[in-house]
Amino acid sequence: MSAAPDRRSSNGAPPAVSASDTSAPVANLSGRLVYRFGAGEADGDLSLKPLLGGKGASLAEMSRIGLPVPPGFTISTVCCQYTIDHEGAWPDGLAEEVDAGLRHIEAILGAQFGEAEDATEVGGDGAPATAATNTEAPLLLSVRSGAAQSMPGMMDTVLNLGLNDAVTERLARTTGNERFAYDAYRRFIDMFGDVVTGVPHHHFEAALAALKAERGVTSDLDLTAADLRTLVARYKAVYETHAGAPFPTDPRVQLRLAINAVFASWNNDRAVKFRRINRMQDLVGTAVTVQAMVFGNTGPTSGTGVLFTRNPATGEAALFGEFLANAQGEDVVGGLRTPRAIAEMEEAFPGVYAQLVDAARRLEAHNADMQDVEFTVQDGHLFLLQTRNGKRTGPAALKIAVDFVREGLADPPTAVRSLVQPHHIDQLLHPQFADADRYAGRVIATGLPASPGAAVGRVVFTADEAERQRDAGERVLLVRVETSPEDVGGMDAAQGILTARGGMTSHAAVVARGWGTPCVSGCGALVVDEVAGRFTVGDTVVEAGDWLSINGSTGEVILGQEALVEPELTGDFETFMGWVDAARTLGVRANADTPADAAQARAFGAAGIGLCRTEHMFFGDDRIGAMREMILADTDAARAAALDRLLPFQRADFADIFRAMDGFPVTIRLLDPPLHEFVPHTPESQQETANRLGVPIEQVQAAVARLAEVNPMLGHRGCRLGITNPGITAMQARALFEAAVEVQAEGVDVQPEVMVPLVGTVAELADQRAVVERVAAEVFAERGAEVAYLVGTMIEIPRAALTAGAIAAEADFFSFGTNDLTQMTYGYSRDDAGTFIPAYLDRKVLPADPFQTLDREGVGQLVSMATTSGRATKPGLKVGLCGEHGGDPASVAFCHAVGLDYVSCSPFRIPIARLASAQAALAS
Repeated sequence: MSAAPDRRSSNGAPPAVSASDTSAPVANLSGRLVYRFGAGEADGDLSLKPLLGGKGASLAEMSRIGLPVPPGFTISTVCCQYTIDHEGAWPDGLAEEVDAGLRHIEAILGAQFGEAEDATEVGGDGAPATAATNTEAPLLLSVRSGAAQSMPGMMDTVLNLGLNDAVTERLARTTGNERFAYDAYRRFIDMFGDVVTGVPHHHFEAALAALKAERGVTSDLDLTAADLRTLVARYKAVYETHAGAPFPTDPRVQLRLAINAVFASWNNDRAVKFRRINRMQDLVGTAVTVQAMVFGNTGPTSGTGVLFTRNPATGEAALFGEFLANAQGEDVVGGLRTPRAIAEMEEAFPGVYAQLVDAARRLEAHNADMQDVEFTVQDGHLFLLQTRNGKRTGPAALKIAVDFVREGLADPPTAVRSLVQPHHIDQLLHPQFADADRYAGRVIATGLPASPGAAVGRVVFTADEAERQRDAGERVLLVRVETSPEDVGGMDAAQGILTARGGMTSHAAVVARGWGTPCVSGCGALVVDEVAGRFTVGDTVVEAGDWLSINGSTGEVILGQEALVEPELTGDFETFMGWVDAARTLGVRANADTPADAAQARAFGAAGIGLCRTEHMFFGDDRIGAMREMILADTDAARAAALDRLLPFQRADFADIFRAMDGFPVTIRLLDPPLHEFVPHTPESQQETANRLGVPIEQVQAAVARLAEVNPMLGHRGCRLGITNPGITAMQARALFEAAVEVQAEGVDVQPEVMVPLVGTVAELADQRAVVERVAAEVFAERGAEVAYLVGTMIEIPRAALTAGAIAAEADFFSFGTNDLTQMTYGYSRDDAGTFIPAYLDRKVLPADPFQTLDREGVGQLVSMATTSGRATKPGLKVGLCGEHGGDPASVAFCHAVGLDYVSCSPFRIPIARLASAQAALAS
């Protein structure tokens, strides 16, 4: 781990702690700063999660409902940024509340914190700490982070705090276990040095490896108590060499420094990157929970583990997880020892296992959600150290939600509101391998199926390389011995993750499952050589850049690049989405330009098409020639002839889309992009067009040059094209209405909506509406039949939003094109914004990418204003949104709040938008 900022003085020593710097005046912190829990009581509960963080709130809640929780206290999140900003100084009153928290733990346990050597009080009056008697059991502490939103492994923890030479001797006497006491001491020096003072962990690992080599043993468990005494001395020397000062022996100084280090880890690189990747906003910092240590490494009747109350990969209703006997928690998730399946505890610790099963049931019933639980067994006694809503895959989330309702643990609204999230629905649509039998002969290894789904990519061995290649457009698979929190950026960049070490609850497994990234962990056959950029499995060598495929559902590792297919949705999906649709009020339509897209959208539950982009229909080989003829024509007759050749193609496309959307509205946008996008730009295509037209190539080149625009986004496009070339609007309207009459005659319920793009004035809309209505009347008279239709506009120019009341007089509906509205409101080009948006996000100039999540303060104000003023002119005006924001959950929630009638998004985001809409309705 990297050192946190401002942890050391210029000579590398821990910063001094004295009465003068233990407290600092603060105007914006008031009220309680420390919340205690233990012995069946607690000062807080889950409602205080923003203050206590997830860990502190869950510990308080577990204590309140009578579960076995070691006592402790939580320092609230509001202290975090203050302490960071003031270089470790604490706000007024915090030191006294921490002292009271320590006395609270001591009173419950009958134990004493510290046997200080040159003791200094944590912070109040500078008085020496009270020395412990030799007969009292020593109190050791864990110091853990915990934000209001789960950030697994991203911030720091210190365990076994409070040990020095005297306390360790007393611990050995009171437990009768010298080996355990010195094992705890050496672990503490290592962790404290790494987390608090920035002494890299590998220096301690090197000292351990050297001692094991001297003793001729391979396992830490083979070291004797005397060996561990020797190791403690060596660890102290390592610490002093690299920290520039002796290891601090005053437990209260240790506590002060550890609390500050955990606060500081809020701003470490991996935590900042994790929050950015997961769009975690409005968090004030991490809480710090200080809790009495319980020990899983006191002998064979002790142990530690992590479990999920249901299988997080499949949703199966059975305990799922791992445990280690005679170990501490870091041993389970760190991948250094191979853990055992949680089911094996029933034989090894039958009484404790029965308590775990009971606790799991109580926690699920109390929290109405599947839980992720950390526990320790000390000398046959169970202690719960944390519970939180468990991260799960999309398939597991769906099964858990449906099962919870069937089991009476939740009702359908609760299942929709909290048990499945939009990203889970996204995962359900992830591809699988096309033919598992086909690759059977090329499976080179099998690991643990840590996160389901199929992934294919080029092998990379570092997180940085994964991010570089992702940014260059490559698909990559990240291969590591084991991932760590520092790898979070590369894990996000990778299509899938493969590790040689680690179990089903390792860092790689937990993070991958939470993100829906396929992962195979604990693949012991892999020998990874990161320096050389290769891994081997037996005689098989796989180099960086080679194609590799993994099956996160089976654990298989396949040499080469496998074909992928879309997944099948289960009956649980239909059941759950039925509950979703019953809860939501916001309609969901699709952005679809072809009959195939329309059919896919209908299958995913779209209630119509909110945006059919007609320009996409002109690029086919059988059409682009006629389109270019129309654009390059130098007479009205030639232009009309080219449009006549395009008409049948448009009519056939519209007819097929109407058939696919039988009974639902179809919003067809008239031609939007500038004409230069359709003309030939290469010498070869220009010569082909010249031959087709029977003109010299120079004439084509001159026309191409004439159509070129300095800023096409603001140029001759949208309704401007239709106004200057009314034949284009007329041809499209004729194709649309002829198709509608034809399909209606077949018995199809046709509901066409004609959308005029890019209007900025009411006069523009009135001009184009007149053309549409004239052509509609002509077609209906010719065909002897009529079709009901609407004419509306796309609000994508700020002026249109500002004058929406006037524009509504000519519009039957509004549809917000938030892609362009965002561009024009910010003055950002989507094509160029990628060069600076990442820096803006890193430096918090922007809270989120406005092209991914709707900007509520600016663009959102225009949407809200235009909706209100449009409906003031025309009550009942239909209003939708058809930018890709329509598939973003946060943006969908805004659309619900503003009172839009529908959102429209790409077909594969429709289920996500449906769920987001339902959750917005339930939240309101």
